[in-house]
Amino acid sequence: MKLAHLADLHLGFRQYDRQTSRGGNQREADVAEAFRRAVDDLLVQRPELVLLAGDVFHSVRPTNPAILFLFQQLHRLRVGLPESPVVLIAGNHDTPRSAETGTILKLYEALGVEVVTDQARRISFPQLDCAVLAVPHQALVQAERPALRPERGAAHNILVLHGVLEDIMDPEWSVSDYGSARLTRADLAAAQWDYVALGGYHVRHDVAPNACYPGSLEYVNPRAWVQLREEAKQKVPGKGYLLVDVPGARTTFRPVPSVRRHIDLPPVHGAGLTAKELDAEIARRVAGSKPPIDDQVVRLIVYDVAAGTARDLDHPTIRQYKARALNFHLDLRRPEQRRVVGVGAPGQRHTLPDTLREFLTRRPLDADLNRDAFVRLGVEYLDRVGGAAGEQG
Repeated sequence: MKLAHLADLHLGFRQYDRQTSRGGNQREADVAEAFRRAVDDLLVQRPELVLLAGDVFHSVRPTNPAILFLFQQLHRLRVGLPESPVVLIAGNHDTPRSAETGTILKLYEALGVEVVTDQARRISFPQLDCAVLAVPHQALVQAERPALRPERGAAHNILVLHGVLEDIMDPEWSVSDYGSARLTRADLAAAQWDYVALGGYHVRHDVAPNACYPGSLEYVNPRAWVQLREEAKQKVPGKGYLLVDVPGARTTFRPVPSVRRHIDLPPVHGAGLTAKELDAEIARRVAGSKPPIDDQVVRLIVYDVAAGTARDLDHPTIRQYKARALNFHLDLRRPEQRRVVGVGAPGQRHTLPDTLREFLTRRPLDADLNRDAFVRLGVEYLDRVGGAAGEQG
């Protein structure tokens, strides 16, 4: 049996201010396009079972275009693969805090999709001699978790659930950054299953030979740069989904090309440089970008920039960079301050802007807010207050 494993679509995700020709958010359109391309490939690969392992939507109340788009794409799957069941579970992003609120995901049962939103449910597919235990986010955060045990008698036993293994969490992220239920390898007991389809971790990752995260189809987290670094470290070839042959759990990664790139330009170390020299270094990084920054998501970190130097930069040219890119984040970082610790041992502490930046980076935000702009604006306000205080002094 060949199954397809997708997760973390986050349809309805919005970021930055750029709009499409129809007036929609450009990043929301990018995320939708990624799933459309995945569906195109699914119709070519023709799996016998399709698993969507949670966070189909980015929020409990997704946008109307996102609701309609998912309906259209699932309809394509049901028409193009009429004999292939589709199982969809709710992740933390599409699970309401109150059970009385209800979930939009139930809408898709009208298409013949198996939708599991609160309690774990075992679903049998006799034509495939397969049993799927579907465990949504809500079932894993209850006081008593369901027993994760396969069904006797089925030739193929599949577990699909939405949660993050504690031992693969990036140390730079807090637990709130994930939001998913936390799991241990003992919880999974992967050896008893033919395959474990996981959702909730946005980087492609093999937990065991038969237990995998396919990763998200797009960069839908404010910490996209952490994901990029992790993908490079693990030699993950970008975003996509998994095709899995069972028994044996032989996986094939199916890449889904992104509409645009996330480009982390080589950083600039600004210690001792004048504003004009920094302008030249920034221009050199932009000119050397491959691909060019036009319509891409771009970050450039500049270390050791004094407040006065930052004010004297060529801001009209920087605005031109921002106009060219979908988003151009010039991350100016102040010099580190030294202090004396204990009996005189040199140490380091965060400056007030660094402390504020770290706090705002981790603070929970509504999905519609641009975190990069939010952090940048907070640091700018602090800088203005500091400058005004200095002038009054």
